[in-house]
Amino acid sequence: MFDRDGKDSAPQAPAQQDPARGSVEVALHGEVAVLTLRREAKLNALSTHLEAALLDALRSQTVRGSRAVVVTGGSKVFSAGADVGELREMTPEAIAAYYRASGAVYEAIAALPQPTVAAIAGYCLGGGLELALAADLRVADPSAVLGLPEVGIGILPSSGGVTRMVRAVGPARTRDLVLRGRRMAVDEAHQWGLLTEIAPAGEHLETAVKIAAEIAAHPPLAVSITKQVITAATDAPREAALLLEQLAYTALNRTTS
Repeated sequence: MFDRDGKDSAPQAPAQQDPARGSVEVALHGEVAVLTLRREAKLNALSTHLEAALLDALRSQTVRGSRAVVVTGGSKVFSAGADVGELREMTPEAIAAYYRASGAVYEAIAALPQPTVAAIAGYCLGGGLELALAADLRVADPSAVLGLPEVGIGILPSSGGVTRMVRAVGPARTRDLVLRGRRMAVDEAHQWGLLTEIAPAGEHLETAVKIAAEIAAHPPLAVSITKQVITAATDAPREAALLLEQLAYTALNRTTS
């Protein structure tokens, strides 16, 4: 592991350790909090336990005190998707409760005041891609494979995948990807604008931390407010978006942080 200067940095204690069901490792590299999914035996499948562990990590003092956040699955796989076997056994009432509990982690990532970067290698499918889409930026190893295959098993992406994909690439490309359930290599994903950068092989995490540290070096209030304005401007009418920019500028003009 490395800090923002490229030096080794030992990880802190993971949030919620459980070798069988997975855990989330939390480490600090300079001003950047790095959250690593640890369920390698199941290709980092996002069980409710692992989602809850990620929620706990997001609430940790390390993350709250950081200026940027990187989410990764490690060197081999980001996440092969949600643990759909769990949800298959749930009643409609239980599924509704799930979205209010551990299933809220995707929106929690998106709502962080700090900028977020997903560092992707290997499979980034289904819920894994939904998690990556919730981040502000995405950096991928050349080995990464992206896709939303849920329709093929009789469901659909329901943790922001369809909504964020439409906003990122438009409805036509979303139909192509989601209805066909096909997978994308990094070159196509980068061409579509889903990826911020394709890192050299084996350097996706280092590249993501470097980008996050670059953003973290800017005044945090300006970064946080600008992030919120960009998010709001995605769906706001032109006049409202322009007004929001102006109001944000007015609020920030006399600040120094």
